[in-house]
Amino acid sequence: MSEVDQNTMKEKAAQRAADTVWSGMRLGVGTGSTVKFFIDALGKRRKEGLALGAVVTTSDRSRQQLESLGFTVGELSDVEHLDLTIDGADRVDSHLDGIKGGGGALTMEKNVAVHSLHNTWIVDESKVVDHLGGFPLPVEVLPISAKQVFNQFADEGLLPRFRTTDTNERYVTHYGNFIIDLYIDPLPAPRGLASYLDSTVGVVEHGLFLGICDTVIIAHEDNTIEIKKRQ
Repeated sequence: MSEVDQNTMKEKAAQRAADTVWSGMRLGVGTGSTVKFFIDALGKRRKEGLALGAVVTTSDRSRQQLESLGFTVGELSDVEHLDLTIDGADRVDSHLDGIKGGGGALTMEKNVAVHSLHNTWIVDESKVVDHLGGFPLPVEVLPISAKQVFNQFADEGLLPRFRTTDTNERYVTHYGNFIIDLYIDPLPAPRGLASYLDSTVGVVEHGLFLGICDTVIIAHEDNTIEIKKRQ
């Protein structure tokens, strides 16, 4: 699949998602290449009269894009809850569970998602898998104990690697933490692994988003749009 074809699919999924947004809604907006198309579509709807009650986003990049289109972006702490959050996903399975955090914003993404009444993910068909895997699982960790946590993951056979920048320095998140990517593939037992990570001292958050997504909008290469909802 060419990059042009993939971008066309992403744009179609993003447009379908934008059509589900209504005036007065308190909206959460994620980050990533597909969400960029969604924000562009949202900007067109604003010109047509869309007026949102509140907008919260998970990244500076999305904030800048939204503000450039005339939206006022607030903080999650400013709202009791969000009506809908629209985001992308790095992988999503048939149960609508997913891996997120490839862009490094997993902690904010999960905070926004769990405080939203409904979560929709927009993806192209390349992100859909039968069993979660095919993408490193990000784990955000505190710098003070990052070495110990890394060694613990290695002892457990989770194949950890510190995420690094283009200059080979450790990647630092918005909250000043490091990310350890786990290269186990496929994930042996996502819920068991999530429980293990949740209980590991030094782990801030992980990229397993289980039981969170309600709807997935999937753009296929044959120009069809598939919508899956949690049963």
